[in-house]
Amino acid sequence: MTDFPTGLLFDEAVAVLRDIAARHRLETESLALARCHGRVLAQDLVAPMALPPFDNSAMDGFAFRHGDLEDEETALRLVGEQFAGIANNLALQAGECIRITTGAPMPPGSDSVAIKENCRIAGTTVIVPGATPMGANVRCAGEDVREGDGVLRAGDLLTPARVSLAASLGVASLRVSRKPTVAVFTTGDELVEAGLPLAPGQIYDSNRDLLMGLLRADGLEPTAWPRLPDDPKQVEIALRDAGCAFDLIVTAGGVSAGEKDHLPGVLAEFGETHFWKVKMKPGMPLLFGSLDQARVLGLPGNPVSVLATWLTFGRALIDALQGRREPRPTWQAQLVAPLDKLHPRREFIRGHLFSGSNGALHVEASAATGSHRLRAAADANALIVVPEGAQRYAAGAVVEVMPL
Repeated sequence: MTDFPTGLLFDEAVAVLRDIAARHRLETESLALARCHGRVLAQDLVAPMALPPFDNSAMDGFAFRHGDLEDEETALRLVGEQFAGIANNLALQAGECIRITTGAPMPPGSDSVAIKENCRIAGTTVIVPGATPMGANVRCAGEDVREGDGVLRAGDLLTPARVSLAASLGVASLRVSRKPTVAVFTTGDELVEAGLPLAPGQIYDSNRDLLMGLLRADGLEPTAWPRLPDDPKQVEIALRDAGCAFDLIVTAGGVSAGEKDHLPGVLAEFGETHFWKVKMKPGMPLLFGSLDQARVLGLPGNPVSVLATWLTFGRALIDALQGRREPRPTWQAQLVAPLDKLHPRREFIRGHLFSGSNGALHVEASAATGSHRLRAAADANALIVVPEGAQRYAAGAVVEVMPL
């Protein structure tokens, strides 16, 4: 018997992982906006000003008083210019207009803007179409954001548009969660670095590049440690060293129950195991625990298992460590062909996602089922999520997909 859960259902395991990660939430730091892209906001942002801050023109044209318009067209006297960046405070009188550029403040007394291309100009006279509606081409102060509005929430991922919004409000820096530091290990005597000759029984280490790429795609800056041999003492020394220096240790291989799978034993002796083995395919031997200051995510050794477990558990872990509140996107798509699953575990099937001629999303499952078949993963752009229990889907059935 073990003193930690084994063989958890997928949702149970994710819940445990998120709960543990939330208890070890990373500290925050204040960064200049230029360094905030891709980070997780750590505190709410309240607008210190309105957007737009003043009434302004949405077009190049002529500002005028709508009450001056006649039915067909109206001749107005041009009395000045108002360009963006300068407030001339030119007040309009009856029958007058002012040339104005996009973004320029509306002159006092004006309430509408006629588009330049719709007007005729003769000297100091501007002919404005009578069909120009009241308030045309005017952007009103505060129509986008009012002063005091909550515009961003703690836990928001700072996308370029959100960082831009903060900049438009004059905010020069934001408090964000620190990014987790990550140590990456691949394990196994059979692994050889690409470019070196292979001896009989050896294979090239594809998991290191897979993991480093996945982590970098999620905005992290992982550190790749030397490959771990199938030696329990060397595994112990390396992991304990990393546990003192990193927030997260991610390993690939060595987490099953074989003679050379030493990571579960090392974690049980020197750290804490939160769960081991999840009812999912691929990725069943997944291991999650803690070692000194680090959370440890032990992924299986087959590359497709590495892909599936990082996307489902790895991302959930780094999101919870940083306090991200927004879930990762999943989509709905129609199956191109029938799909049957007879085993009880949740399965993540490689697939090709595309848009049909009717605009609906369609997905075609890969015929490759082995978790060692990396070519199928390279050809895929999505994972099809098939829930627990036996499932039979007809062609055209709608399924959940995780975009890659």
